Amino acid sequence: MERTDFKITAYKNSLKTQITKVWEESVCATHSFLKPTDFEDIKRLVTEMDFSVFSVYCLLHKKRVIGFIGVTGEKVEMLFLSPKYFRLGLGKKLMTFAFTELGANKVDVNEQNTGAITFYKKLGFEVYDRSEKDKQGKDYPILKMKLESPNF
Repeated sequence: MERTDFKITAYKNSLKTQITKVWEESVCATHSFLKPTDFEDIKRLVTEMDFSVFSVYCLLHKKRVIGFIGVTGEKVEMLFLSPKYFRLGLGKKLMTFAFTELGANKVDVNEQNTGAITFYKKLGFEVYDRSEKDKQGKDYPILKMKLESPNF
């Protein structure tokens, strides 16, 4: 696959089903720490979410969504990639876009998601705060990270 095969485009409601599928595939591959009931609760939130309230951009390969990123202000609220596209530099491509085009320099990440923490640290993010619970009040600690010295 050549880098030119991938295109970043603004979210449209017609892409919601594809985004939800990418979200589920990605979470199943990276969030083994979630309790099944919590996964189902979050999935329900995602399927009901109005993605248009965020600055959401989709990564397309052959006109199919394979990843997406959502930003509010300076913070990346969501970054998900289909697992078959992991470790190809595409997450970095989306983060570079969020930093250079959208001004994002912060992210929250589940403390148990060690792969994501490693990914963000390689890009130059550093932990500046920690909370014991996630936004839903569940016992999934969250690390707040800020881009200190960009590495992309």
